[in-house]
Amino acid sequence: MKKLRHYTLLLLLLQVLSVSGQKDSINVLEEVLIDAKLNVFSTGQTVLSIPDSITKRSRPLLASILKYNTPVYFKENGLGMVSSPSFRGTSASQTAVLWNGININSQFNGQTDFNAINAGGYDEIAVRGGGGSVVYGTGAIGGTVHLNTHLSFRKKLENDVFVQYGSFNTLDARYQLEAATGDWSITVSGARNSSDNDYEYADNKGENINGDFYSNSFNLGLAYRVNNRNTIRFYSELFDGERHFSLIRPSDTKTKYQNLNNRNLLEWESELSRFTSTVKLAFLDENYKYFGNIAFENHTFGEADTFIAKYDLKFEASEYIQLNTVLTNTYNSGKGSSVGQANRNIFSAAFLMKHWLNEKLSYEAGVRTEITDNYESPVLFSVGTNYRFFDWYSLKLNASRNFRIPTFNDLYWSSSGNTDLAAEASLQGEIGNRFTWQDIELNLTAYYIDIEDMIRWIPESGGLWRPENVDEVNTYGLEALLGWKKQLENYGFINFRSTYAYTISKNKQTKNYLTFVPKHKATAAIDYSYNRWAIDYQFLFNGEVYTRSNNDTRYNLNSYSVSNLGISYELGKEHNYRVGGRVLNLFDIAYESVENRWMPGINFNIYLNFNF
Repeated sequence: MKKLRHYTLLLLLLQVLSVSGQKDSINVLEEVLIDAKLNVFSTGQTVLSIPDSITKRSRPLLASILKYNTPVYFKENGLGMVSSPSFRGTSASQTAVLWNGININSQFNGQTDFNAINAGGYDEIAVRGGGGSVVYGTGAIGGTVHLNTHLSFRKKLENDVFVQYGSFNTLDARYQLEAATGDWSITVSGARNSSDNDYEYADNKGENINGDFYSNSFNLGLAYRVNNRNTIRFYSELFDGERHFSLIRPSDTKTKYQNLNNRNLLEWESELSRFTSTVKLAFLDENYKYFGNIAFENHTFGEADTFIAKYDLKFEASEYIQLNTVLTNTYNSGKGSSVGQANRNIFSAAFLMKHWLNEKLSYEAGVRTEITDNYESPVLFSVGTNYRFFDWYSLKLNASRNFRIPTFNDLYWSSSGNTDLAAEASLQGEIGNRFTWQDIELNLTAYYIDIEDMIRWIPESGGLWRPENVDEVNTYGLEALLGWKKQLENYGFINFRSTYAYTISKNKQTKNYLTFVPKHKATAAIDYSYNRWAIDYQFLFNGEVYTRSNNDTRYNLNSYSVSNLGISYELGKEHNYRVGGRVLNLFDIAYESVENRWMPGINFNIYLNFNF
């Protein structure tokens, strides 16, 4: 804690010095993107943004939104249950989730449960494929998922109410308020998601037992413009959820899982001539309880607190060159039933450079290093370039070295943790092609990832399992993103989006494919609106996956295709009320992404959306 205090005082001192001599004039941006580096430092990579209209057509949990609209593959232990991603063939802990630029992967297992995030609380959801550890830290190997809040100083008062009810007594209720004067801006949102989740499996395969769940979430964004040079922002999020884990057999013991997560971020941004100085102070708190038998109060638990002090100094060397120096200190403190008391402190320094050489060519470079006593960390780098050959064609290149640090479970698990672990490291590259023609845009990206020192829990004598840096993995593939939108004069508006991923991920020693990584995944969505009417269709295809590390095909999960159909109608003079309905799993397909964890067959919901 002493180190944390020293770094915090240093960052605050630097911030005060940068403010003291500032001038009074500045061009004020009407809207601020919190994670501005996502736009600037993604050279040679593709960023896919999910519009707000899609989040309201989908189930509110993040896993549902991303699996139907991105190349990322998700495995789920049933509807609303634990959900983990495989991005470009990597593991769940090799995808980093950023909340307003802050990495929120669990300190215990290094992952994010995508069914423990309600997407209704964010203004922007974006997915970036490829390495990002230089900018975003641990876990950014397969890609990153960004959850951002936008704050605008444009005067307004807007309310959004969304209520959806459907099969299995499922409720999805969301409310958002956005208000701003000239110097103040606030956004407040709350959401409730609950379900009995007692669906019958398609093809008479049984019934989902003990699957009920609920979650409540609250999000706050507040900004104050002190003067033309200084802005203070505060963000807070609270998520409270409980899930009863579905049973495979009716005779199994009923279990449940509770989690309470709180995230807070204070940001102070100031400008002086060509310099922009940003101080961020964050506090993250994650708590979970697992009840091995819901008939009793006995449970295991885990609690981790994270304190982050971050200083980012941007220097505009010229109109076309931007330099960033980023210093970050992260202090983690955790305790739990299986890890005891654990602490660690990590200091990192990163240097980033972006150069817009001319209107056709831009490039960037970055380097990052970390200092900690808990593990060996490699020096990281990234380089990328974009070149627009023609108005209709651009070439993108990117190469980087990335990493994932050992988790509390890896380091400190009772009787099994290994404090000598090194960080997982990857060397990767990609080449992208962007084609545009009239209203059509196509992005094709080929990539290769070489991962070393992957942490794997292996058995030792006496039946004890212990983590070791043993696995090496090669992953390569192709991603395609296609978009087309067209105003059909007096006949409405049409919008088409599609993604495709071809993925090969192999263990270098055994030559076997990694489990739960389909070779093929595809999504498609088409929306058509005319006057007050709108209709939309979603399609998802996941290919066959291995479930055994020895690739025994007897246990493979079959490929499947799922379709959803929706229709809505706008009411009111200003078209600010909408009523709609959806049919999910339109063709009543029996499918599973984890063995014996069947997803629901055909089901329905209706919704109302008010804007005033």
